[in-house]
Amino acid sequence: MARYIGPKTKIARRFGEPIFGEKKFTHKKQYKRGYRGNRRRFKKNDYISQLVEKQKLKYIYGILEGQCRKIFKRAARIKGNTGDIFLQLLESRLDNIIYRLGLSISRASSRQLVSHGHIKVNAHKVNIPSYFLKPGDIIEIAEKSKRHPAIQQALNSIKAPLVEWLSWNEEKMIGIFQHLPKRNHIPENINEQLIVEWYSK
Repeated sequence: MARYIGPKTKIARRFGEPIFGEKKFTHKKQYKRGYRGNRRRFKKNDYISQLVEKQKLKYIYGILEGQCRKIFKRAARIKGNTGDIFLQLLESRLDNIIYRLGLSISRASSRQLVSHGHIKVNAHKVNIPSYFLKPGDIIEIAEKSKRHPAIQQALNSIKAPLVEWLSWNEEKMIGIFQHLPKRNHIPENINEQLIVEWYSK
């Protein structure tokens, strides 16, 4: 299955929360019983809960099933809480870091910035969105790209406060991946334990 490029509002409404931001979310309309016909409803069980949570995570981070499974297997090999490590690895991806630093308005646009060679890591150009960063890595915008319209638009837009595991020097336009995030500092509403149960079957 290819990466989803359809209407994001539709997906956000399916999960009942603004996973792509408030602008890409509308609440479901409440209709009287029978007004819109008898719609088939599924009883929620463990299988469906786990599947829904996994699908939500994939849409949030913009990854495919193969990538998701590969990252989970890597997390399972590392000593510690698998769910927390899994999310830490996802947060360590370069495309996610660019989004968190406020250099793009979405993870999709951050992937494009990386793929087009606008980003450097430790003074070397990196064009792989799935590149995993390590604590201490320095992220910067390539000199020729500092006036790029998409980057300027993102920097000038109103955004959420910078997460505590990243730092950003506005004057030099340099960010630092200071340390791996703790679970309570990751703002995404994800029940990672359900995903661990899904992949551990």
